[in-house]
Amino acid sequence: MEVGYVCEWEKRPKSNHCPTTPLVCAWSCRNLIAFTTDLKNEEEEKAASAVPITDLSRMVHIIDTEHPWDVTSINSGHSEVISCLEWDQSGSRLLSADGDGQIKCWAMTEHLVNSWECTHTSNMDRDPIVALSWLHNGVKLALHVEKSGSTNFGEKFSRVKFSPSLTLFGGKPMEGWLAVTVSGLVTVSLLKPNGALLNASETLCRLRGRVALADIAFTGGGNIVVAATDGSSSSPVQFYKVCVSVVNEKCRIDTELLPSLFMRYTTDPVRRDKYPAVTHLKFLTRENSEQVLLCASSQMGSIVECWSLRKEGLPVNNIFHQRSPAVGEKQPMILKWRILSATNDLDRVSAVALPKLPISISNTDLKVASDTKFCPGLGLALAFHDGSIHVLHRLSLHTMGVYYGSSSGSSQRGGEEPAIKRQRAGGPTVHFKALQFSWTSLALVGVDNHGKLHMIRVSPSMGQMLDMNTLLRHLLFLLEYCMVTGYDWWDVLLHVQPGMVHNLVERLHEEYMRQNQALQQVLSTRIVAVKASLCKLSSATAARACDFHAKLFLIAISSTLKSLLRPHVLSTPDKSPGDRLAEICTKNTDTDIDKVMINLKTEEFVLDGPPLQSLQQLIQWVGDFVLYLMANLPNQGSVVCPGFGFLRDGSSLGMLREMMVMIRIWGLLKPGCLPSYTATSDNQDSMSLLFRLLTKLWLCSRDEGHPQEPDESLIDECCLLPSQLLVPSMDWLPVNDGVITKMQNKQALRLQFGKPYTLPSLNANTQVDIFSRSPGSQRMDNLRCLHMGVYPTEDSKACTRCGCVTMLRSPNKTNAMKQWEQRWIKNCLCGGLWRRTPPTLS
Repeated sequence: MEVGYVCEWEKRPKSNHCPTTPLVCAWSCRNLIAFTTDLKNEEEEKAASAVPITDLSRMVHIIDTEHPWDVTSINSGHSEVISCLEWDQSGSRLLSADGDGQIKCWAMTEHLVNSWECTHTSNMDRDPIVALSWLHNGVKLALHVEKSGSTNFGEKFSRVKFSPSLTLFGGKPMEGWLAVTVSGLVTVSLLKPNGALLNASETLCRLRGRVALADIAFTGGGNIVVAATDGSSSSPVQFYKVCVSVVNEKCRIDTELLPSLFMRYTTDPVRRDKYPAVTHLKFLTRENSEQVLLCASSQMGSIVECWSLRKEGLPVNNIFHQRSPAVGEKQPMILKWRILSATNDLDRVSAVALPKLPISISNTDLKVASDTKFCPGLGLALAFHDGSIHVLHRLSLHTMGVYYGSSSGSSQRGGEEPAIKRQRAGGPTVHFKALQFSWTSLALVGVDNHGKLHMIRVSPSMGQMLDMNTLLRHLLFLLEYCMVTGYDWWDVLLHVQPGMVHNLVERLHEEYMRQNQALQQVLSTRIVAVKASLCKLSSATAARACDFHAKLFLIAISSTLKSLLRPHVLSTPDKSPGDRLAEICTKNTDTDIDKVMINLKTEEFVLDGPPLQSLQQLIQWVGDFVLYLMANLPNQGSVVCPGFGFLRDGSSLGMLREMMVMIRIWGLLKPGCLPSYTATSDNQDSMSLLFRLLTKLWLCSRDEGHPQEPDESLIDECCLLPSQLLVPSMDWLPVNDGVITKMQNKQALRLQFGKPYTLPSLNANTQVDIFSRSPGSQRMDNLRCLHMGVYPTEDSKACTRCGCVTMLRSPNKTNAMKQWEQRWIKNCLCGGLWRRTPPTLS
């Protein structure tokens, strides 16, 4: 384990730090991190407007991991210290709860990660919240390490039968959240389809008692299990089954007491009073209510135990066998907690992080994971007051790896030097008060007692030596998991070195091509986005990243233009006009665009003038792109030239060919929508010329298994293009200003909230001129293909993943352009989230 970056606030006096204030953090599947801190900075001063220093832990800070300095500090309005933060399953909504019983639901404003608003509020009348969770939506995957070599994604990542906590009509999961209060109440808030909130509360059991710690898990049958303790190690840890239902438009909660347990060390007379308080209570995973982790502590140290709920036979007295032989045939079963493992005496634990990766823990999967040294999802993290972090196996609790903090500057294997024996410097040490794993368990984020945010890499093999082929297989396995689930893969990129990029891209493509056609269609854009993210990590493949982004743009334009076509006859046709266009263009290999048009029903392409004219910028991009590709065909030996990847991509060339035919037909109806070219001859039919060259190149590449080299005559014609038409300079995406490309040398970055990290990336000196932007160059709206000027005055938004920039407010009024803009209003075409950027930084 090693530090990726540390982000800190502006320096403030030590008196601003309150050591007793609890800190919390939460990491979403979209790689957004929400956290609290008790330090004060300028942004908090403005937002809190003279809020006392002790109230600073009522602020919620949100960052995206790619731009950690761009922090959004929300004045939450909580009247007490925030005790819980929880992201929903989509990673776009956040719950916050405080010590006054208030729960707030936050959502993005205009789908921007740095703009949030409170949408719902529920209150428990000054009853502090100790546990909080969203209701389960019934979606659960199991990741099988044993099947990591399989060619079928369905075998690697199987769908587990799991029922939602509550369903609407038709089986749709109902959204809402559940909380546990310190007085022993369980409260449920349901989001009705009309946006209203339906609330209900119930006691966990008849005899209400104080609940100091609690956690929430879900069962496959749709029930909820709550674990609770009063904080004393001499008291039992209680478990309750909670069932939520809606009867006559009212929420109903039923609770049932389950078997409880005492921590095992309390049976030892020597150690019974050594750890008087239970400080951490966690289910190992939210979808497994049968395994729980307990930590008891004192001022001097801690001990951790892992328990499992099992079915056991109940012995029956022989007298019952004699009276009823049927009793002896089937032994009665009961549920009973059994201890799985326990640690020896440890240093004092300050925070616990549990893995989110749903790895299967069957015996076969565990054996394969051990043999191949695949560790993600198998370890849980314990942070100690000496500043170290230990990763322990989730079942055996043996040490898998140790991180000794940034002060020592190194990480070591746990067996080399036990942390309990290390010499500690005098005075207060920096330690983590909140800790969270990423969704693939390849990174840890921690908030220390000085308010700094630490991003820590966690090796897939926990520091064990791996050959390159095995390491690539592990990273490929996790990239495929992110591709199937839709989770962000930023934390996987932390472990990809420039030399791995080419092999990972090729292997990912091979695995994708082995899937069935239906799954390929679902993942078609997501795999292109993953490839683009990988290629940005190496200067040798930076041009290919441009190609992949251009391919995403091309797919989106093609889908939008085809969706505008309507069948001439109202009866439902066998194929849509777009499908017929693709079929005819695939069968007809004629190089004359007008002859291809003859086979089409041109009445299906009839559109009104205004929609066609409003699409001119997109049509112009298609025309310019075809011209750029053909003019650069003679330079195909230069691998750093963007567009190189399209020259052998038969499917993309076929897509361009279809759009050229469509645009040609529309030009007959509205000549003003045609792409404009600057030609040296007045009688030059530019579109016919480009279509002829494009078709010849497509014929060479349409069989992707056996592509042919372009013949000399085609290359000669392309060499003449710059003398016939003015070749445009394509405006590729700007160089990504994120942090991932600057972390390749494994050295920790020192960042500061509110101040962008402007040092050049390691690949900056080797990038070609086409990626750079001079200070006086025109700024582009990359999705609307509009020039915004040298110094744009309009507010813009930028993609957190690829850096794509577009205006925040739409200048378009036509339905055709609104349909285009709806494709990326929530997310960028690459799937990244949007963040607002000031005009001067666009």
